[in-house]
Amino acid sequence: MKVFAFKWFTIFMTGGMIYYFFEITVRGYSHYSMIICGGMATLLCGGLNQVFRRMGVLAQMLLSAVIISELEFLTGYVVNVILGYDVWDYSYLPYNLMGQICVGYSLLWMFLSLAIIFVDDYIRSY
Repeated sequence: MKVFAFKWFTIFMTGGMIYYFFEITVRGYSHYSMIICGGMATLLCGGLNQVFRRMGVLAQMLLSAVIISELEFLTGYVVNVILGYDVWDYSYLPYNLMGQICVGYSLLWMFLSLAIIFVDDYIRSY
C-alpha cells in the first residue's frame, strides 16, 4: 500500500510541478492552484491506459484534452470566479467558456498530454 501511495504522490507532484513551471515559462507567472490541477490531470490522463488497457495513444490524447479542459474549467471557476483571484481570463479568445477555457488551449492540451502519458508510464514502471 505504501508503494502504491508513493507512486500516486510522485505522479501527482511531478505532473503538478511540470504544469506549474511550464506555465511560468510560457506566461511568466502561475498560481499554486495549477499544481493541484496539473497533478490531477497527470493522475487521470496518465492512468487512462491503466484502466482502459486497449486504448490507443490518440484516443488517450483526445480524452485527455477533455479531462484537462474540465479540470481547468473547475479550477478556474473556483479560483477566478468564486474566489476572485483573476489568475487568468480567456474571454478575449474565441470559443471560450466563461473566460476559463477555450478551444485553442484544449487543442494544445491534446498534444501536451502525450508527455503526461509517457511521464506517468515511466514513473509507474520505475
